Amino acid sequence: MKLTKKSHSCVRLEQDGRTLVLDPGGFSEADAAVDADAILITHEHPDHFDEGRLRAAMEANAAAEVWTLKSVADQITAAFPGRVHTVGHGDTFTAAGFDVQVHGELHAVIHPDIPRITNVGYLIDGGRVFHPGDALTVPDCPVETLMLPVMAPWNKISEVIDYVREVEPQRAYDIHDALLTDLARPIYDRQIGALGGSDHQRLAAGASAEV
Repeated sequence: MKLTKKSHSCVRLEQDGRTLVLDPGGFSEADAAVDADAILITHEHPDHFDEGRLRAAMEANAAAEVWTLKSVADQITAAFPGRVHTVGHGDTFTAAGFDVQVHGELHAVIHPDIPRITNVGYLIDGGRVFHPGDALTVPDCPVETLMLPVMAPWNKISEVIDYVREVEPQRAYDIHDALLTDLARPIYDRQIGALGGSDHQRLAAGASAEV
């Protein structure tokens, strides 16, 4: 499986000639999902869900489909009847040939005064890749490659490190990193790498790895 890191939390997975894109939001490239066969969206925040990017992908490929939670599906279902699927925790489905399990229900706490919205994570092909969205959800099965949200208004580095320790993936790649300056990246690399207990790596936007 080829994994390509796009900007912020957007990830592309390619296998057997099919392409699955997760969270092509407003911080990702304008064409991040244009040739996708399937798109997964974790929640409604604009850095994960951008309606313009999604519409461009759906219009470029008349066979493309979307799987997401109700808060996003309600915004786009009318424009793409029969192509938008609503999912929640515990659901399983196949998208573009990838087996997907849904884990999690709520966005991480940003502040006690801010109501929590729904958020789901997607476990791909039995644990080969897990994208948690904006939460520190721990799947109930082993994870080979964890997409790790490293910098957000709702987390701190001690929580990120403890999350890696709890999931115990074979490797972790940074996502949710658009807010992280280049000056700070070596600090995160060093501390997560030294304390997380797993192989911690960072891919530049557009770079790929086999997982």
